[in-house]
Amino acid sequence: MAEIHLQSLAHSYLEEPKKPEDYAIREMNHVWTQGGAYALLGPSGCGKSTLLNIISGLLQPSEGKVKFDGKEVNTLQPDQRNIAQVFQFPVIYDSMTVYENLAFPLRNLKYSKDKIDKKVNEVAEVLELGELLHRRANRLTADEKQKVSMGRGLVRDDVSAILFDEPLTVIDPHLKWKLRRKLKQIHEKFNITMVYVTHDQLEASTFADKIALMYQGQIVQFGEPRELFENPEHTFVGYFIGSPGMNIIEVSLEGDMAVFDGVKVPLNANMVHKVSSQKSNNIKIGIRPEFVDVKNSSDANTFPCDVLDVENLGTYKIITLQFGQQKIKARIEEDQEVPSGVAHISLPDEWLKVYVDEYLVKEETA
Repeated sequence: MAEIHLQSLAHSYLEEPKKPEDYAIREMNHVWTQGGAYALLGPSGCGKSTLLNIISGLLQPSEGKVKFDGKEVNTLQPDQRNIAQVFQFPVIYDSMTVYENLAFPLRNLKYSKDKIDKKVNEVAEVLELGELLHRRANRLTADEKQKVSMGRGLVRDDVSAILFDEPLTVIDPHLKWKLRRKLKQIHEKFNITMVYVTHDQLEASTFADKIALMYQGQIVQFGEPRELFENPEHTFVGYFIGSPGMNIIEVSLEGDMAVFDGVKVPLNANMVHKVSSQKSNNIKIGIRPEFVDVKNSSDANTFPCDVLDVENLGTYKIITLQFGQQKIKARIEEDQEVPSGVAHISLPDEWLKVYVDEYLVKEETA
């Protein structure tokens, strides 16, 4: 197992990149500690697979270093890095049995027959492949093949990390939850550094202890799933995490108010000082639908909003509201009455976020 350190790492597919937009991976410094379960999350084209291929050695970075346990590995070939990589589509030998597929890496390493038997049976038990060991791979289902592909990485004692590149893409939806749970069990049993690439926030949050969220070639936030939900450090994190995502509204600052469309939202004095000191006109406020407080009657702290639409999703409802000229979402419990025509909302100060140049303005902590 290894600690993976990305030091001043950047990559461009152009020979002479000149501006940030020319880079698939913009300069980053990042560490995945030994034995952690991590997700690399983001939309298509954000640089996830490029970064994974740099770590595994399939791609050489334009700039910076990749280090395993403090040792630079830029010049090492993939087989010298002791990395196991599981791709979207299972990479196994159809003409071999499940046992032979799992044993193949160990035979190449000249393990004894007894040790091969022990390791193959141990991994087969964990992956629930015991009854299939003597079945040819071409007779397996897609999820069984993917489990064999995972197992080929797990049988090796010398593996530094396992990298998963959207491994559940070809799996039927009703089987995905079983494999996600199985991956979590595998991590707990073997304590191997695992990095799981996905565009699915549910996959990321159910597998990983920490999530690195990528946007335009950068890791814009790294933290536990709850951190990304409750304190998104970039407007894209707010937009991408959650269903529906964070309500984000462009505002201007007037005194101690965030103003848009004639609506004035009060900010505390500390936040006003911090925003003013950054001298930018790119100011936004954000609040998640879960934290918008919806009421039937007004008070001194509420804003009137027209109710445009209600989606009943069984255990909760999503209301679309007209707030000034903006459309925002609010989430309420299934048994809460939906206001008729006009709703009165409040924006609790502890959940109202302020962003300057897309990044969160943080409150000072004692």
